[in-house]
Amino acid sequence: MLEVEPVVLTGRFIRLEPLTEDHVHDLSLVGLDDDIWRYMLYGEIRTQEDMHSWVKDMLERQAKGFDLPFAVIFLETGRAIGATRYLDIRQKDHGLEIGGTWYGVQYQRTVVNKEAKLLLLTHAFETLNCIRVQFKTDLRNEQSQRAIERLGAVKEGVLRNHMLLPGGVIRHSVYYSIIKEEWPRVKEAIERKLGYSR
Repeated sequence: MLEVEPVVLTGRFIRLEPLTEDHVHDLSLVGLDDDIWRYMLYGEIRTQEDMHSWVKDMLERQAKGFDLPFAVIFLETGRAIGATRYLDIRQKDHGLEIGGTWYGVQYQRTVVNKEAKLLLLTHAFETLNCIRVQFKTDLRNEQSQRAIERLGAVKEGVLRNHMLLPGGVIRHSVYYSIIKEEWPRVKEAIERKLGYSR
């Protein structure tokens, strides 16, 4: 069985730590931007109160055993600059999803996402012994699709009319995965892009 417990994962540029309400202030400083939330499932996050509600929702999902959310801490400043999580945890099948990921705009397209995914994938495959890690994104979100593809994930297809978003928008979701047999190659490629020496 897959036992997913809160954990701190530290890299060279960021630290992933269990999300708490203490992170709301920092997350509000970088996360109240419509561009961040446009394709997300949560609606508009425009005030610190909205961010607090979002964090509480993530913690409720964790309490129910559905998700394990992390704050992304930028080591240079010690401040939270975004969030990510494990979700759709399938204990019996040794699989999970990495998603719900967002960063302040100034941290997008930097080392932050690559290292966050490296930390989460390493923990998933090498500690939790996952055999599959999946990702999904809105079909309209081409930036997210390119980021997932740059990780080395394999595109599996599109679930049409997959979700109803706030405001009634029908979302088609693109699914990707990495399986355990692919992990060594994917890990080496991500480490190379981050400039890690082997």
